[in-house]
Amino acid sequence: MENRACIFNLQKFSIHDGPGIRTVVFFKGCPLRCYWCSNPESQAGEPEKMWENQKKSYANVGEYKTVAEIMKEVMKDEPFYQESNGGVTLSGGEVLYQADFAIELLEALQGKKIHTACETTGYVKSEIFKEFLQHVDLVFFDVKHYDTNKHKKGIGVSNELILKNLTIAIALHSNLIIRIPVIPKFNDSLIDAEKFAELFNQLGVKKIELLPFHQFGEKKYEYLDREYTLHDIPQLHSEDLLEYQKIIENNHIICQIR
Repeated sequence: MENRACIFNLQKFSIHDGPGIRTVVFFKGCPLRCYWCSNPESQAGEPEKMWENQKKSYANVGEYKTVAEIMKEVMKDEPFYQESNGGVTLSGGEVLYQADFAIELLEALQGKKIHTACETTGYVKSEIFKEFLQHVDLVFFDVKHYDTNKHKKGIGVSNELILKNLTIAIALHSNLIIRIPVIPKFNDSLIDAEKFAELFNQLGVKKIELLPFHQFGEKKYEYLDREYTLHDIPQLHSEDLLEYQKIIENNHIICQIR
């Protein structure tokens, strides 16, 4: 029987998840529980019901697919990948939650000479992570906190494995983009910026990106009948992070705001 993974979206013509025009494959399931998550429908590892406001009814989110089924769909846009130097990005949820399938899909894409990228938190056994890195051309790696206790309190898991795998990625992968999602009252203080810079200097990181907090996923919590605790928190804009950016740059790290 063919291996299958729970996928909750195939987003075509994306221009924000790697170079060129891309298709993003969204994997369902994540071991982290970030309370600001903009894709809360991605957290559970199996299909679930979610309200569709336009249809005024509940619908399933998530569908089990084979590699062949996904490849058939993404290869329809191969001419766009070729013309724009684009490709396919694996996202989630956490793509490494279904790592064996993700590696199989990446191998199929590489066999077709399609550029591959992934968005990950790096939360998986290091042996699996090393194998995964061999099959992906570009890695977006999110680092949410430098402090283990604060990471566990805000997200539900320690950051020790994440930082171990970040170290591995820095050593093994030449095309790595490290990102900080900057979240109010979690990691947005100027002291946090100093501590992140200290960590990255220890690891030899030369360049990072800041992702300002947004409210794009707010309504999804309502549609999933879940509590959302950040209703009254204004989203951040690039200008809100200029001092944060300056502190990191003063520590000899190139820092861009996305």
